[in-house]
Amino acid sequence: MTAARLHEALAAALAAHPPLAGSVTAVFASPPVRAAAPYALVAEAVVADWSTKDAEGFEARVAVELHDGGEDGARVRALTGAAQAAVAAMPHALGEGWRIVSRGFVRQRIVRTRGEWVGTVEYRVRVLAGG
Repeated sequence: MTAARLHEALAAALAAHPPLAGSVTAVFASPPVRAAAPYALVAEAVVADWSTKDAEGFEARVAVELHDGGEDGARVRALTGAAQAAVAAMPHALGEGWRIVSRGFVRQRIVRTRGEWVGTVEYRVRVLAGG
Protein backbone atom coordinates (compact mmCIF):
# COMPACT_ATOMS: atom_id res chain seq x y z
CA MET A 1 0.00 0.00 0.00
CA THR A 2 1.08 3.50 -0.63
CA ALA A 3 0.03 6.57 1.25
CA ALA A 4 -2.57 7.13 -1.47
CA ARG A 5 -5.19 5.17 0.49
CA LEU A 6 -4.55 7.26 3.60
CA HIS A 7 -4.73 10.43 1.49
CA GLU A 8 -8.11 9.38 0.06
CA ALA A 9 -9.40 8.45 3.51
CA LEU A 10 -8.42 11.85 4.90
CA ALA A 11 -10.18 13.69 2.07
CA ALA A 12 -13.28 11.54 2.55
CA ALA A 13 -13.29 12.10 6.32
CA LEU A 14 -13.07 15.86 5.87
CA ALA A 15 -15.82 15.89 3.24
CA ALA A 16 -18.08 13.73 5.45
CA HIS A 17 -17.63 15.83 8.60
CA PRO A 18 -20.73 18.11 8.69
CA PRO A 19 -19.20 21.07 10.60
CA LEU A 20 -16.32 21.28 8.12
CA ALA A 21 -18.14 20.25 4.94
CA GLY A 22 -20.88 22.78 5.65
CA SER A 23 -18.33 25.58 6.03
CA VAL A 24 -16.14 25.08 2.94
CA THR A 25 -16.95 25.15 -0.75
CA ALA A 26 -15.04 21.90 -1.37
CA VAL A 27 -12.45 19.45 -0.05
CA PHE A 28 -9.64 18.80 -2.52
CA ALA A 29 -7.20 15.89 -2.63
CA SER A 30 -4.85 17.83 -4.91
CA PRO A 31 -4.27 21.57 -5.38
CA PRO A 32 -7.18 23.07 -7.32
CA VAL A 33 -6.66 25.13 -10.46
CA ARG A 34 -9.53 27.36 -9.40
CA ALA A 35 -11.46 27.28 -6.17
CA ALA A 36 -13.75 29.59 -4.28
CA ALA A 37 -12.65 30.20 -0.71
CA PRO A 38 -13.01 28.86 1.85
CA TYR A 39 -11.83 25.40 0.87
CA ALA A 40 -9.84 22.51 2.34
CA LEU A 41 -6.88 20.75 0.75
CA VAL A 42 -5.22 17.50 1.83
CA ALA A 43 -1.55 18.16 1.06
CA GLU A 44 0.79 15.42 -0.14
CA ALA A 45 2.26 13.42 2.74
CA VAL A 46 5.87 12.82 3.68
CA VAL A 47 6.07 9.03 4.05
CA ALA A 48 8.62 6.75 5.72
CA ASP A 49 8.78 3.01 6.36
CA TRP A 50 7.29 1.93 9.68
CA SER A 51 7.15 -1.82 9.15
CA THR A 52 7.55 -4.29 12.00
CA LYS A 53 8.95 -7.83 12.04
CA ASP A 54 5.62 -9.27 11.04
CA ALA A 55 3.66 -6.42 9.42
CA GLU A 56 4.20 -3.98 6.61
CA GLY A 57 3.60 -0.36 7.59
CA PHE A 58 4.41 3.28 7.10
CA GLU A 59 4.45 6.57 8.95
CA ALA A 60 3.08 9.62 7.19
CA ARG A 61 3.28 13.30 8.02
CA VAL A 62 0.01 14.61 6.64
CA ALA A 63 -1.25 18.16 6.49
CA VAL A 64 -4.67 19.63 5.94
CA GLU A 65 -4.69 23.18 4.61
CA LEU A 66 -7.67 25.48 5.04
CA HIS A 67 -7.77 28.45 2.66
CA ASP A 68 -9.91 31.53 3.28
CA GLY A 69 -10.08 34.98 1.71
CA GLY A 70 -11.62 36.75 4.71
CA GLU A 71 -10.46 40.01 6.21
CA ASP A 72 -9.25 38.43 9.42
CA GLY A 73 -8.23 34.95 10.53
CA ALA A 74 -11.31 34.19 12.62
CA ARG A 75 -12.99 31.91 10.09
CA VAL A 76 -9.81 30.01 9.23
CA ARG A 77 -9.20 29.42 12.96
CA ALA A 78 -12.68 27.89 13.22
CA LEU A 79 -12.02 25.79 10.11
CA THR A 80 -8.78 24.41 11.55
CA GLY A 81 -10.69 23.33 14.65
CA ALA A 82 -13.30 21.58 12.51
CA ALA A 83 -10.54 19.86 10.51
CA GLN A 84 -8.94 18.61 13.74
CA ALA A 85 -12.28 17.17 14.84
CA ALA A 86 -12.72 15.47 11.45
CA VAL A 87 -9.29 13.84 11.61
CA ALA A 88 -9.88 12.72 15.20
CA ALA A 89 -13.18 11.10 14.16
CA MET A 90 -11.65 9.13 11.27
CA PRO A 91 -12.18 5.39 11.49
CA HIS A 92 -9.07 3.30 12.13
CA ALA A 93 -9.85 0.89 9.28
CA LEU A 94 -8.62 2.14 5.91
CA GLY A 95 -9.72 -0.86 3.90
CA GLU A 96 -7.81 -3.62 2.12
CA GLY A 97 -6.47 -4.79 5.51
CA TRP A 98 -4.77 -1.50 6.46
CA ARG A 99 -5.45 0.30 9.72
CA ILE A 100 -4.36 3.42 11.52
CA VAL A 101 -2.55 2.39 14.71
CA SER A 102 -1.72 5.88 15.93
CA ARG A 103 -2.42 9.43 14.97
CA GLY A 104 -0.79 12.35 16.72
CA PHE A 105 -1.24 16.07 16.33
CA VAL A 106 2.10 17.68 15.39
CA ARG A 107 1.38 21.37 14.82
CA GLN A 108 -0.99 24.04 13.61
CA ARG A 109 -0.08 27.25 11.85
CA ILE A 110 -2.14 30.12 10.50
CA VAL A 111 -0.58 32.67 8.14
CA ARG A 112 -1.73 35.33 5.73
CA THR A 113 -0.18 34.93 2.31
CA ARG A 114 -1.02 36.43 -1.10
CA GLY A 115 -4.22 37.99 0.18
CA GLU A 116 -5.61 34.86 1.82
CA TRP A 117 -5.46 33.14 5.17
CA VAL A 118 -4.04 29.62 5.22
CA GLY A 119 -4.42 27.41 8.26
CA THR A 120 -2.37 24.22 8.29
CA VAL A 121 -2.96 21.32 10.66
CA GLU A 122 -0.29 18.61 10.59
CA TYR A 123 -0.44 15.05 11.94
CA ARG A 124 1.84 12.04 12.24
CA VAL A 125 -0.14 8.95 11.25
CA ARG A 126 1.18 5.40 11.60
CA VAL A 127 -0.44 2.66 9.52
CA LEU A 128 0.02 -1.13 9.58
CA ALA A 129 -1.23 -3.94 7.40
CA GLY A 130 -3.36 -6.68 8.89
CA GLY A 131 -6.14 -6.74 11.44
